[in-house]
Amino acid sequence: MNIDVLTLFPAMFEGVFSSSILGKARDKGLVRLSTVNFRDFATNKHNTVDDYPYGGGGGMVLKPDPIFAAVESILPVDAHATDADPAAGQNVPNPTTGPGGAKPRVILMCPQGETFTQKKAEELAKEDHLIFICGHYEGYDERIREFLVTDELSIGDYVLTGGELPAMVVIDSVVRLLPGVLGNEQSAVTDSFSTGLLEYPHYTRPVEFRGWTVPDVLVSGHHANITEWRRLQSLYRTYKRRPELLDRVELTDKEKRWLKEKRQEESRKE
Repeated sequence: MNIDVLTLFPAMFEGVFSSSILGKARDKGLVRLSTVNFRDFATNKHNTVDDYPYGGGGGMVLKPDPIFAAVESILPVDAHATDADPAAGQNVPNPTTGPGGAKPRVILMCPQGETFTQKKAEELAKEDHLIFICGHYEGYDERIREFLVTDELSIGDYVLTGGELPAMVVIDSVVRLLPGVLGNEQSAVTDSFSTGLLEYPHYTRPVEFRGWTVPDVLVSGHHANITEWRRLQSLYRTYKRRPELLDRVELTDKEKRWLKEKRQEESRKE
């Protein structure tokens, strides 16, 4: 996978891209991680990338020309290739295909965007090339949204000073799903949200610590019982901490009965 990040602060990514799972993935050649300072594509002598908004108002707005030029430097845009956008009644410039004929996903990190989820991470992990745009200031010129990006993503309902930290979150979440990145491929499969449920509790040595012991089933060696215990623990933890997630998970009749019994037990305690 190729990942390019457009940012005014490329130094912010140096430690993240060279450490932990991302660093190992890059060293193994499983992902190419690169940053582009879009200030380098400013067209005036002061290298400004923002300007006052038309119509007045507070804050500064990122100009379209440096952003478009930076993306086009990564993967040139064919001025004659356009995708019709019936909703807007306009033609949208379409990035030319890269190696293998794949088009990049151009992702705008923005608090107005679609909330990032594990499902979205799994979708993006199937792509060959991702381009992230990290903004600052008041916002983006609307033409960037309309005619350049393919996705707008948010990592939550709060405001940060820029798109760099959200981009790091999304990149980390996506790269760890690539084949060969994790030492144990099963880890990504059983993570919280990958199954629709929160992950079950984990234990390791020693069996007893300060009087607290590991559940007997986990040291029993009975794999079927362990699998069932973990599934039920995931179900119970989800019910306790994120009950709204259960609406999207298909449960067996046995699991439904077990969950009903748990709810009844807790009602009696109250």
